[in-house]
Amino acid sequence: MRAVGYFAPGPIAAAKSLVDVELPRPSAAGRDLLVEVRAISVNPVDCKVRASAPAPTGAAKVLGWDAAGVVVEAGPQVSLFKAGDEVFYAGSIARPGTNAQFHLVDERIVGRKPRSLGFAQAAALPLTSITAWEALFDRIDIRRPVPGVAPAVLIIGGAGGVGSIAIQLVRAMTDLTVMATASRAETMAWVKELGAHHVIDHRNSVAAGVAALGLGAPGFVFSTTHTPDHLKDIVELIAPQGRLALINGEPLELSPLMRKSVSVHWESMFTRSLMETADMIEQHALLDRVAGLVDAGKIRTTMAEHFGVINAENLKRAHALLESGKSRGKIVLEGF
Repeated sequence: MRAVGYFAPGPIAAAKSLVDVELPRPSAAGRDLLVEVRAISVNPVDCKVRASAPAPTGAAKVLGWDAAGVVVEAGPQVSLFKAGDEVFYAGSIARPGTNAQFHLVDERIVGRKPRSLGFAQAAALPLTSITAWEALFDRIDIRRPVPGVAPAVLIIGGAGGVGSIAIQLVRAMTDLTVMATASRAETMAWVKELGAHHVIDHRNSVAAGVAALGLGAPGFVFSTTHTPDHLKDIVELIAPQGRLALINGEPLELSPLMRKSVSVHWESMFTRSLMETADMIEQHALLDRVAGLVDAGKIRTTMAEHFGVINAENLKRAHALLESGKSRGKIVLEGF
């Protein structure tokens, strides 16, 4: 089968940072599905792994987590799907990735593809939807108010993949006021189009931008990007006893939040599949709920760029755009 991978980590500008390879087609066992991958999308984690993680000795490391495709084979313990089902999912970081014609994935982290979307549109959603849903509803529990605090949430990095779906989920499932940050005219317009009530320019003081709105201190902050750069503002703007969600993996000095008794919640959508937690199947249910919201017209795909077929050349362009910091929404590739 055709796939895209690398043999040594390095910068995307390197000649062999990503290469087209031929690999054996895998077979499904246990609770695994073998999925014929029709479309993928690219996430910052792809770039981080490509830049730093060694490949297996003498073999290519295949990246990619988001996928939409068709089940072609089900393991003997599978109970949720059958051959022919159209699915979408974000795979496990501990297993080979989705940048391949055929991919093995545990059925417990797979959802049924939204009926109203094509494969490319659907592939934009899984990883970011899981991240945003778990952060907002499982970690900081935005449906449980902070007493006496403005019913509002601030999403830092509103135009990115996670921010783009987070805005929509908050609007679809709560009555909270959504404040989101962006910095360029096109990303500010994108964030407003997705449903943000207010847009704040994060090139300037985010705390001052929140204060200027006159809504009061928000009880919830979801920082999706560049958290170290914004931490001082977060400390200033978040309400006492507020809740902060992070997807940041860098060291942070969080002690200034203690004075306000702010609770800090890390989110990694890979935790359930990597640790095989007892509630791993919640990601299956979560993706089915996301598909239902899409088909009901309450949220939409966050696909912003279609980079053509799945090959090394196009994936290199996608990685480069992500690393430039100038992308919005999700970059999708489709077909081999």
